[in-house]
Amino acid sequence: MQTSDAILSRMMALHPKIIDLTLDRVWRLLDALDNPQNRLPPVIHIAGTNGKGSTQSMIRAGLEGAGHSVHAYTSPHLARFHERIRLAGNLISEDDLAAILDECYAKNSGVDITYFEITTCAALLGFARTPADYTLLEVGLGGRLDATNVIDSPALTIITPVSIDHEQFLGNTLAKIAAEKAGIIKRGVPCVVGPQQDEALEVIEATAMRLGAPLLVHGQHWHVSQEHGRLVYQDEAGLLDLPLPALRGDHQIQNAGAAIAALRHLGADEAACEAAMTNAEWPARMQRLRHGPLTEAAPEIELWLDGGHNAAAGFALAKVLADLPKRPTHLICGMLNTKDISGYLEPLAAQSDSLTAVSIPGEANTLPAHETEAAAKAIGMKAQSADTVAQALSDISKADPKARVLICGSLYLAGAILRENG
Repeated sequence: MQTSDAILSRMMALHPKIIDLTLDRVWRLLDALDNPQNRLPPVIHIAGTNGKGSTQSMIRAGLEGAGHSVHAYTSPHLARFHERIRLAGNLISEDDLAAILDECYAKNSGVDITYFEITTCAALLGFARTPADYTLLEVGLGGRLDATNVIDSPALTIITPVSIDHEQFLGNTLAKIAAEKAGIIKRGVPCVVGPQQDEALEVIEATAMRLGAPLLVHGQHWHVSQEHGRLVYQDEAGLLDLPLPALRGDHQIQNAGAAIAALRHLGADEAACEAAMTNAEWPARMQRLRHGPLTEAAPEIELWLDGGHNAAAGFALAKVLADLPKRPTHLICGMLNTKDISGYLEPLAAQSDSLTAVSIPGEANTLPAHETEAAAKAIGMKAQSADTVAQALSDISKADPKARVLICGSLYLAGAILRENG
């Protein structure tokens, strides 16, 4: 059998479009696979613009802390495709991944299908064949027409904060984007709703009402806040006083609230909710890099990595930087050419002393470094370009050896860094 990388390369050629929103191809392949989506452990389905992965990681930590085995599906991966699929808590093995990919490729019979669609079908096949207590499915893009939206009766759905992103696919207003996210709501199935702008919440509430789906809405049915270095959560079942999330940032307080609301709905106790706070791990979300070639090359630099890439992520990241101890702060930034770079950088400008722009290595859709540099200068930032992250880090270290450096702008850049840094 070929390696998983070789099979994934073949899958990339099956459809000319990277993103093409429809479920027809998915339903066809799932039917050929004898519909594994109907044989999954209870499913928690998560959509939203920001916080999906962090919320999923906290729910998984909580369920596992309570002794449950958990499947989890997420995208994109950072360093290796295997990160997308956890079978009963463990990253899928190379042998298992190659086997299910090969089976899906054969069953697809060369018919058009996107890379995300066929790999999602493979994940569902793996989940159906491996015993577990729960399945966590993270939406790839949107919700209504996402390849994960094939579960008739999930145990629970979750919609994290919705903001403007992927307008070319989901619509150019918050209401249109929220309608796509709300497409995961199922008749009669409870839905946890994270903090939302009014325009988005109205759409979500209207969809839920039409489908008779009970809502558990932030600010109405549950509340969460940070008080005296603790996380305080309250709903109709009572109050929890918990440690702050292991994941940094005020926005993680909100994600934690959604995770706790989900866990409480699933019957988890306080110990499980505490495990969700203390045991969650999610790479490239304000991750401190302490080891590897990059850190060794600039040992006095305080080095961070974050994969956020839209305006809402920029605001959240700026708040995290503002709350850190004062230190000269420099950004190394690379973004995709589909993103709102000005919207992302504007909140970060006040929290950084300079920006060094890079192109994302090996990524066809990277924004060229000189364009990122120009966008930064246009909003008043001190900016320059470098050929590589390593070169940018070296230049910053020479000029400001005890600085804080944040590598940011894209999950694709973050993945390249995690691979490079070992």
